[in-house]
Amino acid sequence: MLDSILYKSICGLVCMFLYVLRRGALLSFRNASFVTGTECCERLAYYGIAKNLVTYLKTNLHQGNLEAARNVTTWQGTCYLTPLIGAILADSYWGKYWTIAVFSAIYFIGLVTLTLSASLPALQLPKCLGSICPEESLLQYGVFFFGLYMMALGTGGIKPCVSSFGADQFDDNDPAERVKKGSFFNWFYFCINIGAFVSGTVIVWIQDNSGWGIGFAIPTVFMALAMTSFFVASNMYRFQKPGGSPLTRVCQVVVAAFRKWHIEVPHDTSLLYEVDGQTSAIEGSRKLEHTSELEFFDKAAIISPADAKSDSLTNPWIVCTITQVEELKILLRMFPIWATTIIFNAVYAQNSSMFIEQGMVLDKRVGSFIVPPASLSTFDVISVIIWIPLYDRILVPVARKFTGREKGFSELQRIGIGLVLSILAMVSAALVELKRLEIARSEGIVHEKVAVPMSILWQIPQYFLVGAAEVFAAIGQVEFFYDEAPDAMRSLCSAFALVTVSVGSYLSSIILTLVSYFTTEGGNPGWIPDNLNEGHLDRFFSLIAVISFVNLLVFTACAMRYKYKQA
Repeated sequence: MLDSILYKSICGLVCMFLYVLRRGALLSFRNASFVTGTECCERLAYYGIAKNLVTYLKTNLHQGNLEAARNVTTWQGTCYLTPLIGAILADSYWGKYWTIAVFSAIYFIGLVTLTLSASLPALQLPKCLGSICPEESLLQYGVFFFGLYMMALGTGGIKPCVSSFGADQFDDNDPAERVKKGSFFNWFYFCINIGAFVSGTVIVWIQDNSGWGIGFAIPTVFMALAMTSFFVASNMYRFQKPGGSPLTRVCQVVVAAFRKWHIEVPHDTSLLYEVDGQTSAIEGSRKLEHTSELEFFDKAAIISPADAKSDSLTNPWIVCTITQVEELKILLRMFPIWATTIIFNAVYAQNSSMFIEQGMVLDKRVGSFIVPPASLSTFDVISVIIWIPLYDRILVPVARKFTGREKGFSELQRIGIGLVLSILAMVSAALVELKRLEIARSEGIVHEKVAVPMSILWQIPQYFLVGAAEVFAAIGQVEFFYDEAPDAMRSLCSAFALVTVSVGSYLSSIILTLVSYFTTEGGNPGWIPDNLNEGHLDRFFSLIAVISFVNLLVFTACAMRYKYKQA
């Protein structure tokens, strides 16, 4: 039975990988298809650990609900903060290729360590006898968490680089390749969700029914496949040269501008400093055209009489090029867009928190089968898998006829549509909760901590809407931060996009804390009590919808004023 499941799973994933390669042929770049195949296998490995991690901590490391949940959220938060490390190394020193290579090895070592900790008897805690569990072992805990955080460091190094490295395979100066690059981001995200779907179904089943040793070994094997897929195409890749530390260049502009705060910017911008020739002074970066916004920072590119007489033109702490100044301006212009995508990720965080708690008090029986509330998040993944081909093959060609844009929608239009869909997801969840509470009152079970006779399948629309919102907002965000980033800052900007996932989760926690504080005053049960039949989870979902609507208005205002970069 197990051999059959493993054989079918591996065959299915090999077929999926070949499909990705075929998509790559349609995109005219085999090397880009190897990158998408790499990401599919890497995400399968990641979710193969992440999806069921809380179960392992409770059953094998004997942790309680609170401790296990805290360890999982801390680890996941780390996974979405470490991309800043990989991005800085990639843009400053190593380049994307070698950053992916080095952190893939770290990732693989972490997975091997986790597999050993779940397979070797010496590294496993003895099973509990009833309510009596053995004491914690420093060695066993240490080995497991060493592997877990090596994996977090590894994924942090890979994640901000792999999408931008794949997009680097397309020439921005070729109109045909620019269109294909838009499709690349769609299919790249498609591969992420294929990996997540297989992990959340096949691998989780194997872990629960056939043991954690083999359940961790399978993600390790697929990480090895990811590394093989990446390295096998090494001689075909296009490479973006690292341009030095982006953070240092930003600081140089600020310092140089404040040095000359008393000097007026000349009306003739041709007097501002820029190197001669086609390429900029920043390695691997095109020149950027001067913009009139944020004029104060143009002072960094002023050549004063003292500068002209000295060697200051070679010192970027005194005189910066226009391109270097424009890098900082781009980051500042992108910041409001970055900030307004955080709310979307706060909505997405409900998938693994309040949506599941809502499902726990609905009727989980579908015929003779009991549906685990957490498994309904699979419909989010299914929605993404359905929507990406529809978007890429139907919506984009239709939109192209109306907008005249190569990609059908601009990145900001795409994000805006995703924000609208995320609001509808919250409204759907609120309506389901209103109906559930109405049934609870009619059945007279308001004060009983029991599920109401309303099918859990009513949650499917809200999961589908979140998945559709991802296809528009999440992919649009990745594409926006890649296209608008200065050439030598693309990994860093991709990392900033990933950080919104972490910040959105933290924001969701803050909103929950504030809701609990203000709604439980005076001894009231609050909106989200232990017995949800006595609460008002519908009001919480409605609050998130209202916050999202206000955020949409702010995003729209920022998007309408945004000026795209000119390289």
